[in-house]
Amino acid sequence: MSNVKTFLAESPFFDPWMNLALEEYLLSQVADRGVMLYLWQNQHTVVIGRNQNAWKECRTTLLSAENGKLARRLSGGGAVYHDLGNLNFTFLASPLTYDFIRQIKVIIAGLRLLNIPAYFGGRNDIFVDERKFSGNAFYMGKAGRYHHGTLLVDVDIERMARYLQPPTAKLQAKGIDSVRSRVINLKEINSSLTIPKLKEALQTAFLAEYGGKGDELSLEELSHTLPMQKLYEKYQSASWIYGRTPDFDVELEHRFEWGHVQVGFHVQGGNVSRSVVYSDAMDAELIANLAPCFQGIPLNGTDLAQALRRDYKGSIPQEVDDLATWLETEWAKMF
Repeated sequence: MSNVKTFLAESPFFDPWMNLALEEYLLSQVADRGVMLYLWQNQHTVVIGRNQNAWKECRTTLLSAENGKLARRLSGGGAVYHDLGNLNFTFLASPLTYDFIRQIKVIIAGLRLLNIPAYFGGRNDIFVDERKFSGNAFYMGKAGRYHHGTLLVDVDIERMARYLQPPTAKLQAKGIDSVRSRVINLKEINSSLTIPKLKEALQTAFLAEYGGKGDELSLEELSHTLPMQKLYEKYQSASWIYGRTPDFDVELEHRFEWGHVQVGFHVQGGNVSRSVVYSDAMDAELIANLAPCFQGIPLNGTDLAQALRRDYKGSIPQEVDDLATWLETEWAKMF
């Protein structure tokens, strides 16, 4: 692709709320034909997907007691643990330059410069020796898009397993019985690997793929601006991190091929007065738009399913159709 403007950015912060605020702000600054590689690290943090239930995915009390931070990102997907043995990458691009295949190609090429035979597989992961070291997630904004992920270099796996509590159904679906058994640190493949070496390799691969010099941005200066301060307040707020209380009159959950779903209903007079849909599904916007479909609907599987389908005239997304079918067929078994 010609005439692509390339940018490089590295966060000097280890604060997840600052780094996620920077990520959102940078998304609004990507030029029409721009693409940026943003590298960042968080210290002792659990980051959950946009539509996840914090209490279900993370041992929040334990994390807080041990001086960890909990953060919620804009993208979908599941919960991840970050420490300084992990490097996060984000590709931020305009709709014209966003290309998931090229972006993954950069990550794979950078790792191969370090003699790590990585490959992409599954729903959104990168593997080596059939074990995962990188999960990827996505956000599609009006002005720009991003694709980001983790790279486990020398993460404390014991702590990761200590704070994360994925649903049992998710572990069973993957044929494993613990968080620890399904991940690998890249230092197990290349014992001399360091975070600075990995950053350099990724930046080299990025410029080789896209060309240009890669203009470097000063995120230290940017962090003091008023828009950034407002974004930081958002990401550190309890209302953003936790959302509404998880106490509902009725709670249902199921694991589909595309992700785990938990639906909570508050009921008044037999009708849904409020609902929440939690999920690690990759399409964050779609999941976020499901709960309003149930407002005022009688609490039974048929009516709830019809309400879902009614809002998607014509082509119904697979996730919506699966959820509606499940509500219809399973309701009688559950109640």
